Amino acid sequence: MWQQLNNQLIASDINTLARCVSLVENEVDGYEQFMQSLPVNNANIIIGITGPPGAGKSTLTDALIGKLIEDDKKVAVLCIDPSSPFNLGALLGDRIRMSQWHNNPHVFIRSLATRGSLGGLNPKIIEITDVFKAAQYDYIIIETVGVGQSEIEIAGLADVTIVVLVPESGDEIQTMKAGLMEIANVFVVNKSDRDGANIFTNNLRQMLAPAFKNKNDEIPIIQTIADQNKGLEELKEAIIKNKSHNKEKKEWLFVEKIYQLIQKKRMKDIDKSDLYLEIKQQIKDFNLYQFIEKYK
Repeated sequence: MWQQLNNQLIASDINTLARCVSLVENEVDGYEQFMQSLPVNNANIIIGITGPPGAGKSTLTDALIGKLIEDDKKVAVLCIDPSSPFNLGALLGDRIRMSQWHNNPHVFIRSLATRGSLGGLNPKIIEITDVFKAAQYDYIIIETVGVGQSEIEIAGLADVTIVVLVPESGDEIQTMKAGLMEIANVFVVNKSDRDGANIFTNNLRQMLAPAFKNKNDEIPIIQTIADQNKGLEELKEAIIKNKSHNKEKKEWLFVEKIYQLIQKKRMKDIDKSDLYLEIKQQIKDFNLYQFIEKYK
């Protein structure tokens, strides 16, 4: 079954792609062998879009799709939605907003639930991204839910990480500096038609300036008005330029992915509910360090 799916996936069959994502996400028996058989494709660009809630990430993603599919390019979008509290499924908000692309043969959009992940991403995001890479998509966009500084894990997955801010983010800059502000390859000041956009952009540039030895190292700061498609050409150029100038990051991206996959694999058989029941029986004479010794 897996070899047949693999062949159909490489041929860019959309129905097969959707099925493969579901099989991998649900860890169907044999999916690990399927992942091992996927062809290597590092020619595409993985774009992470993150930032605080209300910054307009979904609107920006929607506008960016239109810009990226120019020149007959293919774009896959993974929208990481908040989990339903009832079934841990995605709430599908982003796919509703991006409905204009559903029948476009060059665009594939999939919503994934966080399933309780604190970092703002789906627990199988690494594997699912590689499935899209095997399906020969030129650009893979991953839009996170916007949960704050814990979203920095997107930096370990994306070739280019875009942090989206708005002019009103001015009071939050110092707070975000320790998290989101340090993972960006490109900053986007969205909704830049609002009052204070230029002042905010200049303040952001001045705050970042001490970190760069020369002008070539500076992180691009691009003003956009996503719902009017303004600034998208500059953003596209910044994405492509960053990918070509960021080759040394590739090795560290692989290190981060390997680390996360090994960590998940080693923790797979540990269930919090089982730990709770075991600790409950020993709570009177419980020693934390003796307890964890058996898991080493």
